[in-house]
Parts: sequence; C-alpha cells; structure tokens
Amino acid sequence: MKRTTKAEKEARRSFSEVVKTPWIRSATIVGLIFLAVGLAAIFAFKAVNIGSFQIISDVKAFARDYGILGVFLATILAGTVVPLGSPALVVAAASLGIHPIPLVVAATTGFTIGMTINYYMAYRLGRSYVARKFGAEKLEEATILWSRWGWILYVIFGLIPFMPVEFLAFICGLLKASIKTFLVLSFTPRLIVFAFLAYFGEAIGSWIGII
Repeated sequence: MKRTTKAEKEARRSFSEVVKTPWIRSATIVGLIFLAVGLAAIFAFKAVNIGSFQIISDVKAFARDYGILGVFLATILAGTVVPLGSPALVVAAASLGIHPIPLVVAATTGFTIGMTINYYMAYRLGRSYVARKFGAEKLEEATILWSRWGWILYVIFGLIPFMPVEFLAFICGLLKASIKTFLVLSFTPRLIVFAFLAYFGEAIGSWIGII
C-alpha cells in the first residue's frame, strides 16, 4: 500500500485551505447557481421552441453584424472585474451562430486586455488601491495563497470559468510578477475555456433550434 508523503499531505491541506477561503467559496456557490439557472433556461428554450420566435431572428442578425465587436468590448470590461459573465456571453454568442474561431479569439484577447489593465492599475497604484477596492482581509488572504501556490493558482483559476481570476490579476501587479508570464498565463487558460464554451454554445444553439 502506497504511503502518503509529508509533501502530499501538505499539498492536500493547502488546497483544502484554498477551497475554504470565504471569497473563493462564495464564488463557487454563485457559479454553481448560475450554472443551474443556465441549464434550466436551455431546457426551457427547447420546450418552447424558441428558434421559431421572430425576436430570435432579429437578435441573430444583430449578433452577425456586431457580435464579435460586442464580445470583444464586453470581455475587456469583464476582465476588469465588471460582472458581465464572459463565459455565459461566449456561450450565448456561439448559440446565436457566431463562428467559434473569431469568437474565441475576440473573447480571449478582450479578457486578457482587461486582466492587463488590472495588473497595471495594481502595479502603479499599489497596495492601498487594491485594499480599498477589495478589502484588506481579502487582499491578505489572496497574498498568502499566492505565496503558497503562485502561478499554479493563477492557472487553476483561469481554467475554471466562475473563479475570480480577475482579482488575482491585481495580486500579480501588486507583487510585480513577470509581465511576460502574466500575459501567457492570462491568455492560454482562457483560450482553452472559451474554445470549449464556444463549441458548447454552438451545440446548444443547434439543439434548441436557433442555428
């Protein structure tokens, strides 16, 4: 029988502390609620055959003309912690027939720009600015988590749609983390997430009869 090493026990303990952190637990609960509401809405749209509604045709036409630009601008704001729900936005845009590839590129680029704004705001304005924005206690908790996990935590948050990775961008700027690493690890995880969500949204649009 394989023994659990001290390092493995410490890693498990540390990860348990991450999950139990109040603001992370709150984000998880809110994310799961939105997921449940979203799934319920999808089944409701299927039941009422929403694809036959005239308003959907109008929305599709608007999305075709302005959707990519709209997603790009919205994800910049979403990356700066404005609660616009970029993952849900990507799913909705794809379900309306916007091609996944330009959609993913626009959403990932916009979100990375928003995250970079967070980074530079914290880099230039310092700890007092971040503490005023989020609270000293939350900032202290995030700093401790970063000291234990660093970029691993950042990547994990980036790969989970409802985790507040935008907040960690402020921590990166505050601690003056490598900007090159920051850009790569901001862009790549969200590229993966948005690609999955875009093709998921496209499948949903087809299933409920919009596409």
